[in-house]
Amino acid sequence: MAWSTREIAELAGTSLRAVRHYHQIGLLAEPDRRNNGYKQYGAAHLVRLVRIKRLTDLGFSLPQIAAMGDADEHPEEALRALDDELAAKIERIQSARAELGALLHDSAPTDLPPNFVRPDTVAKLSDSDRSLVVVMTRVLGPRGLADYGKLLENVPDEPAGVLAFDDLPADADESTRRELVGHLVPYLRAVLAAHPGVRESRADAPKGPGHFDRTVAAAMSELYNDAQLDVMRRAREILRAEEAEPGTG
Repeated sequence: MAWSTREIAELAGTSLRAVRHYHQIGLLAEPDRRNNGYKQYGAAHLVRLVRIKRLTDLGFSLPQIAAMGDADEHPEEALRALDDELAAKIERIQSARAELGALLHDSAPTDLPPNFVRPDTVAKLSDSDRSLVVVMTRVLGPRGLADYGKLLENVPDEPAGVLAFDDLPADADESTRRELVGHLVPYLRAVLAAHPGVRESRADAPKGPGHFDRTVAAAMSELYNDAQLDVMRRAREILRAEEAEPGTG
């Protein structure tokens, strides 16, 4: 029995184009030709085509199939390798679906790590604060993330004086800045006292504390105006001075 290219493609469940491509890349041997010049395929060609079709449907690439050769009818090693690859892919997909489920169910933010903080916690942040938190989550280590997440979840409500920070204009005068520092320092002091682990949140940063500091400083210079940065700098200096005093911190 001899088949034409169209007939063997049909029998194998593939296309004319695929058969011709397999010839071009050496995956399928060229058949003999009839006197009229038309190709005539035999059973061996059909078996080979069926095998190629089955393996490509399973997920093997054509180079992988070529590497198996013609004689290996049961490439156990390659099949096991593909099975492991598919198992890993399924695990990734299942994990992604679980995360998507949480995003849909809880309206969780897509720019923060899964289970980092509750969506309602994120909703309370200003745009600048939220952007800074996103940056920090990219450079903190596991322990730092956990400590910082706990702080965000349990941070006390900001008093009216501290809330003014978000609307502080870049050209705020000296008295306004001093007044805001006066409100901010006791608030930060209370937050740090309740969450002392945050002081060492940089310790397990993957690229080191220095990289964390530079990254956060660069983000802050972009997210906050000059007056806000000045107020934060003054507040930090006061807190550091207090920590350095004997019997404090």
